[in-house]
Amino acid sequence: MLTEFVDRIRSAHAANTPLVIQGGGSKDFYGNAHEGEVLNTRALTGVVDYQPKELVLTAQAGTPLAEIEALLAEHEQMLAFEPPHFGGNPLPNPLPNPLPQAGEGANDALRAPKSSNATLGGCIAAGLSGPRRPYAGAARDFVLGVRMIDGTGQPLRFGGQVIKNVAGYDVSRLMVGALGTLGLITEVSLKVLPQPARETTLQFELDEAAAIEKMNQWAGQPLPLSATSWHAGLLTVRLSGAASAVHAAQARLGGEPLHDASAFWQRLRDQTTPFFDKRPLHPEGHKWRLAVKPTTPPLKLGDALWIEWGGAVRWLASDLPAAMLRETAKTAGGHATLFRGKAPADGAFAPLAPALATLHRALKQRFDPRGILNRGRLYPDF
Repeated sequence: MLTEFVDRIRSAHAANTPLVIQGGGSKDFYGNAHEGEVLNTRALTGVVDYQPKELVLTAQAGTPLAEIEALLAEHEQMLAFEPPHFGGNPLPNPLPNPLPQAGEGANDALRAPKSSNATLGGCIAAGLSGPRRPYAGAARDFVLGVRMIDGTGQPLRFGGQVIKNVAGYDVSRLMVGALGTLGLITEVSLKVLPQPARETTLQFELDEAAAIEKMNQWAGQPLPLSATSWHAGLLTVRLSGAASAVHAAQARLGGEPLHDASAFWQRLRDQTTPFFDKRPLHPEGHKWRLAVKPTTPPLKLGDALWIEWGGAVRWLASDLPAAMLRETAKTAGGHATLFRGKAPADGAFAPLAPALATLHRALKQRFDPRGILNRGRLYPDF
């Protein structure tokens, strides 16, 4: 099977024919418009090796994320960076939570999609992480090694299947977030983690400024935080860890326990809440992701706002000019990405500084000299 992908890429390289790498297509909306013939990776499927005691899993790129997560759940383990599916997936078995709870989430959970197209390769190529990311780490932090085929059709291998296996440049992590522009990922080795013994979710009625202050205040304290969210006057906080630590933190923080919390966090992870609905909230339906310093006060860019990651991510539904949003994010110590919608002339991602642009082009030239892989997907000029 791998030979077929090698031959296809070599032929495309020789003919200078662009290829669009695609797994389940669940993240086709992300990045810039791209051109070329589709090269689908779904045939590269299956778990190659899984050592629960070693906390390491290796799978082919086309393996469904839902399949991997189900296997890990059998051993009470997980992908700690909570990769988004964006295509929906079956709800995981909830962690033990004996508290009587009531609140938002039960009815919406019944409407959640039950199947997922998301694949492991697309998860790593997109480099996206879910609500647990600030507290457990990003997708890049869990990649131990990859097998790939570069833009000339050469099979390559970087990293390995053990946690301490990196000497020199950690090239495998370059593939995380590259959106397939450096090569076709064929296999990935990941570090996995045990599921927490207990989780509970609390909610607090707070305005935006007070919520940002609380998230930052709690981040500096020895609390078992694993996710934070603020939207429409409601701060939602997830606690994960040993039962004693979770109970002590809950008693300390107060708040109202949230019923069906796993469905709430899944909908936020996969952006299936009305705020992220594909139906536009604004004429052009733009959804922006502003990454800023967590302590940044309210940006006052409109009411269509959702805050995650302890204040470090501000989701915005807005038709404000791209230049204005990017300058605002830059002033706040970060950057702005058009996550959904028609990309501006300079692309969905913030333009790179000259030195970084030079480095990116050099990497692209090394791995894909003719620029045939996902041409224009990451940046319009390569």
